[in-house]
Amino acid sequence: MNKKGNIGAIVAILAIIALFVGVAIWRVIDKSRIADYDVNSVISANADNGEIADHVKGDLETAKAVIFEYADFQCEACALHNPRVNKLIDEYNGDLAVVYRNYLLPYHKNGTAAASAAEAAGLQGYWKEYADKLFTNQSVWYSASGDERTQLFVDFFNSVTNGQGDEAKFRSDMTSEAVKKKLNFDAELGNHVDITGTPTFYLNGEKIDFSGAKGEDGFLAVFREKIDEAIK
Repeated sequence: MNKKGNIGAIVAILAIIALFVGVAIWRVIDKSRIADYDVNSVISANADNGEIADHVKGDLETAKAVIFEYADFQCEACALHNPRVNKLIDEYNGDLAVVYRNYLLPYHKNGTAAASAAEAAGLQGYWKEYADKLFTNQSVWYSASGDERTQLFVDFFNSVTNGQGDEAKFRSDMTSEAVKKKLNFDAELGNHVDITGTPTFYLNGEKIDFSGAKGEDGFLAVFREKIDEAIK
């Protein structure tokens, strides 16, 4: 290799090193900022999360137990558990609230787009309805291509809003910086508490262990035991 080629190779290597250092620095700064938040409390809208607050199912004003759920819309187990979580919220009649945070798994090709769509719907006040729609219809969009997926998500939005939502804003918000910030923020919260899979649930700072539970009845039994302890 000639001298000119050597210089070019060195410059390329230095550029790669600079890139990795930059990413490392960003993550250290980001994690340092995340450490300032109480992951076991509901986090309000602020600059770090794109001015998008935690999403809550149930009534925080009356809840005696607050569960924090980390999930991915393309996670099949998350879709399975979603109606069970909704059932428990209804069953406890004001005593239970569930805070939902996005924890996207990298091997889910449509998970980020789905979460972005839910956040975009949330900016118009339809997060819960849209989240339930995504989980219920997971098999419909699970393997969809990019254009097909986008149209499905738009159709879901028009469905949950009964055609009263702002479709143009929804489309724009799906790719907005605010939504990207929210997804990154939630991911760092999950990393901070060492999430290893989805769904993961925390109650009073303790991860709920479902390892011995079998089927819906087993899942609900473990949940009820922990909730009952918390609301005594």
